Amino acid sequence: MQSYILKRLLLFLPTLLGVVFINFVLIQFVPGGPIEQFVAKARHDSVGEVATGDVNKAMRKGLDEEQINELKQLYGFDKPWPMRLASWTYKLFTFQFGESYFHHKKVIDLVQEKLPVSLWLGVSSFFLTYLMCIPLGMAKAVREGTSFDVVTSVVVLVGYSVPGFVLGVLLIWLFGGGSFWDVFPIAGLHSDNFEALNNWEKFKDTLHHLVLPLICLNIGSFAVMTTLTKNTVVDNMRQQYVLTARAKGVKERWVIWRHVFRNSMIPLVTGFAGSFLTMFFTGSLLIETLFSLDGLGLLSYKSVMVRDYPVVMASQFFFSVLFVLGNLLSDIMYVVVDPRITFDQVAE
Repeated sequence: MQSYILKRLLLFLPTLLGVVFINFVLIQFVPGGPIEQFVAKARHDSVGEVATGDVNKAMRKGLDEEQINELKQLYGFDKPWPMRLASWTYKLFTFQFGESYFHHKKVIDLVQEKLPVSLWLGVSSFFLTYLMCIPLGMAKAVREGTSFDVVTSVVVLVGYSVPGFVLGVLLIWLFGGGSFWDVFPIAGLHSDNFEALNNWEKFKDTLHHLVLPLICLNIGSFAVMTTLTKNTVVDNMRQQYVLTARAKGVKERWVIWRHVFRNSMIPLVTGFAGSFLTMFFTGSLLIETLFSLDGLGLLSYKSVMVRDYPVVMASQFFFSVLFVLGNLLSDIMYVVVDPRITFDQVAE
């Protein structure tokens, strides 16, 4: 185990270096960087001043070559791209994420501001998916072919086929005070009187705000996890060890929960650690926008649109680290859950 983990850890460096290089190329060589945006804004303001007749003021607002060079020096664009890449890589690996170009705040402070929303969405989604899909998948497998299985399959597939943001509009229309019932809030993570509430009331208030976003965010993964659980359980129920246990007179409930359930959970539990880690930083741009939840997903999108390079590079670096660690934890869980599996098999 130690040698396998060491090999995977050694692969971290080239993997992260590759991610940093690809992100650097994508965001540095596309048009519309911060310098171009400053120049475009200055030109737009100058045109406005000319239209109002103040030509002198328009000339003062225009950026000359010297000012543009100063901006390039300020943002480090006066250096050749290999030097900029080396500088970015050093800063990321030493956790010096710098300051946002447009928010004028440290990147780490911005992440801390947006993190609570993503934490609530990610952790709630994780537990909701596992706690509901596994029992439902087990029930569908035991009752395979019955009306319960057919009806729940139709409901699950319909939910899977509806995009989350479309479902969000429908839920707001039905339960957000649109045309029918005003049951759930449709904006923000907290109520206006949140600070005046006690801890338990704060918890309930936050969950009340998250009901509709969580439904929209999890409708797709809910269907996948339920179907995976059912198919895995059904496959194990047809194995020889189940037939042998039944032939020996073992009670059906004991066969299901002692043998079938344990073996069926292996493909699900192995991804538990990795999913739990990455869920902390998940975010959906459309869901966050629809329900006015200002999380990491919305921050990343806005940063890409305005070419806020420090925020983009830092967020992608964080997500890449979490993804690599999540895959490593998933591999380790294979051996923890089923000791019969060796790391040689995992590596294959």
